[in-house]
Amino acid sequence: MCVAHLRAALKQMGHEVAETTIRRMLHGLGYRLGANKKNIEGTSHPDRNAQFAHINEACQAFEQQGNPIISVDCKKKELLGQFKNNGAEWQAKGAQTDVNVYDFLSLAAGKAIPYGVYDLVHNHGFVNVGIDHETAEFAVESIRRWWQHWGKALYPGKKALLITADGGGSNGVRNRLWKQQVQELANEEQLAITVVHYPPATSTWNKIEHRLFSFISINWRAKPLASLEVVLELISQTTTEEGLTVTALKDSQSYPTGRKVTDEERAALHLLRDVFHGEWNYTILPHTVPSSGQLI
Repeated sequence: MCVAHLRAALKQMGHEVAETTIRRMLHGLGYRLGANKKNIEGTSHPDRNAQFAHINEACQAFEQQGNPIISVDCKKKELLGQFKNNGAEWQAKGAQTDVNVYDFLSLAAGKAIPYGVYDLVHNHGFVNVGIDHETAEFAVESIRRWWQHWGKALYPGKKALLITADGGGSNGVRNRLWKQQVQELANEEQLAITVVHYPPATSTWNKIEHRLFSFISINWRAKPLASLEVVLELISQTTTEEGLTVTALKDSQSYPTGRKVTDEERAALHLLRDVFHGEWNYTILPHTVPSSGQLI
């Protein structure tokens, strides 16, 4: 409740009190102004910690074999234009950056949809910046671009890829199109692609969040994302003292929503589920490779 409402309530009770007095009394009682803080993610799954252990074991096994491990997710969509970007930066005295008062979509020059791929072994980030929709097709195309531009060269001869991902969104556990598109990538590149999903309400633990996205946000704080070119430049300029490097590419393709995967297409997937939470942990093999019946 704001001070004005408190003053009005007190007045109805017959107490005429100035707002400054109310503020002083509130401070004396230990009250402070506070904003909502995003801490509640939902109910913790009973196998939450066990899944974390499973993800760690999978990462260790792939790293020991020299196979690639990537963390993927889609960063928050951004409106392009002279809009306020959170944070503050040092400026010369008297200088200021003017932005629109309102964040209306009608004032935007478009939108940027940054889908990130973070290479845990080489500390390298790739961000595929789309302009259409965040779909499973867009998510897998981002992974495809990373593999074709960097993955093949960094991991010559390797035929197994581990993906750590959240459980929802374009790369979600229940997203049929995600699995179907991963199958297409596995077929094209002859890759055995293992996917491990973080359990519900644990998206902040995904390594891409605090090893890539957080530094991108720091790098462009207080800078209006006036155009797609500005977004690409600011992402590509992101570095850390630990040696993080980032590359960003524009994706001008269209990714229509509403695309369905039939039961027949779902049944045709060459998918092996892990014995532990097979809905979270599975490997998709290329159709031309006979299944061994075992996960990597």
